[in-house]
Amino acid sequence: MSKKYKMVIVDDHPIVISGISGLLSDLDTVEIVEKMQSGVTLLDYIINNKVDLILMDIFLPVMTGIDLCKKIKQKYPQIIIIGMSSQSERSLVMQFIQNGGNGYILKSASFEEFKRCIYKAIYGEIVFSDEVKTIISQPLSEDLEQVPSLSRREKDIAVLLSKGKSTQEIADELFLSFLTVQTHRRNILQKYKMKNVAELMTHLLKNNLLN
Repeated sequence: MSKKYKMVIVDDHPIVISGISGLLSDLDTVEIVEKMQSGVTLLDYIINNKVDLILMDIFLPVMTGIDLCKKIKQKYPQIIIIGMSSQSERSLVMQFIQNGGNGYILKSASFEEFKRCIYKAIYGEIVFSDEVKTIISQPLSEDLEQVPSLSRREKDIAVLLSKGKSTQEIADELFLSFLTVQTHRRNILQKYKMKNVAELMTHLLKNNLLN
């Protein structure tokens, strides 16, 4: 890691910026090139300046860090963006990651956690400080209830669908009628509230329902 990653710190509290930049000033591979208090200022800055890594507050004025992350990632997907906050609600964490964030660190995290997360993010990992990791690793009861299981026959059909088989090919392979396979296929889509097979496969694979 000989490259120096150009990092910007964004937080609307100057004392936070001062504290974090002080902690991270000795990192071998990271150079803090700018510190700012506004997401709007950040958007203007990255148009004309090289930025590899952004460490940003989730709750910024005018535009939240969550919305800002999405906006930046749409135009500059290569920029590593790590959110930081004093709040660890699961919904905030997941929304930030869904918007393209590369990690989420609590401001109460230790220097070692900040350093570890930054280095791992540079290597391409999605990173979380320890307390956040604990929160998101515990599935909510409603999450579990929202993922229905496949019957044995539905799983057989779903596995073949994932291999790109047509309805007729599945019918032939499983010795079923075309209509039976079509009915199962429709029922599976309805069970998971998916619009098409591609969407369904993504959902089934994500939730390990084809294993």
